[in-house]
Amino acid sequence: MPLHDRLKYARERASLSGPQVRERTGVGESSLSEFENGKREPSLSQLQKLAEVYRRSVAFFLAEGPLTPEPAVLWRMRPTQHAEETEVKFLRLCEQYHNLEMWCDDHAPVCLPPATGDPTRYGYSQAEELAKRIRQELQLGDRPGLSLLATLEEVCGVKVFHLEFEPSGTAASAVSETFGAAVLLNSKNDRCQRNEDLAHELFHLLTWPIFHPTAEATTIVGGLEEDLATCFARNLLLPADPFRTAINLRMRDGKMKIESLFDVAREFDVPASCVLLQLYFLYACGPAGADQAKREIGMAKALTPSLQDRQNQKPHPWPARYHALAVRALRHGELAIGRFAEYLNITRQEAMRFVEQEIPDGEEIQVTPA
Repeated sequence: MPLHDRLKYARERASLSGPQVRERTGVGESSLSEFENGKREPSLSQLQKLAEVYRRSVAFFLAEGPLTPEPAVLWRMRPTQHAEETEVKFLRLCEQYHNLEMWCDDHAPVCLPPATGDPTRYGYSQAEELAKRIRQELQLGDRPGLSLLATLEEVCGVKVFHLEFEPSGTAASAVSETFGAAVLLNSKNDRCQRNEDLAHELFHLLTWPIFHPTAEATTIVGGLEEDLATCFARNLLLPADPFRTAINLRMRDGKMKIESLFDVAREFDVPASCVLLQLYFLYACGPAGADQAKREIGMAKALTPSLQDRQNQKPHPWPARYHALAVRALRHGELAIGRFAEYLNITRQEAMRFVEQEIPDGEEIQVTPA
């Protein structure tokens, strides 16, 4: 695909109009039209500005041959605003992460236990059993929410990014032969909600070969598959035996105070609504209790701002491993200072501090074999 077609594709993929491009880059609409029609080519500085706004590498525009299909992104619910821009940004971050791994010769292959099954017969019992198996194989313990993010990032090779988008009750996942497996969470959500969303998206990564073996485009996941993901997340984050122990310690005459509900939610680092759902299923409330459960979940959500006694800590802009790889690539000369600033979304002046810091080169730690 020639340069002018790639320029048009990238702009349309980012859902940007000519006036929006002009406002963000200073490239006039007439010039942009000429670039996209192949009448003339942008200068290197113009191409760099367009690449930055389109969330692409300059190499993407200069590449020869046909355009490589982009990875499919699964959404629970697509953002109501700037959906394409958010999606492109997410995939660009995944690409950058992969670049850092290659430059540092430190590629982390995805190590997730495989899931198998027939998509036409996959049901709630399979989702629950999968949650139990994953908790055991990843050694997540009795409180998986406390370690799930670190385990997926540092042990399993899953790339997890946080961006702001609406609605808040959605997240996304993607799988690529190039960058592996990735999850996009909403940084506007509190940590316990992000935990539930992460577990939810983990189900999609695990069952990707079952439900989406040939996915080639953006997909809105719904219906039974979403219900199965919710079932998986609930059983992964609230294992039956530890959960029952926590509940029974707080029950009196078959009842539990609303404050205790939030204590359990804090203990497992999940939303109170997730605790209520697990109560409904594990304590055999039956069909008659469904309406009551819905009312209680609504009440819990309304009381969350008052009773959720924990700070809503914003996630770090970058995964810890992503940041560490970027610093290593800079120090080893694999990443220019300008590109380093771009990858961490900081100024060149801020980036220079990483260069100025003196760290002994070549120092090693002696480890004596046992």
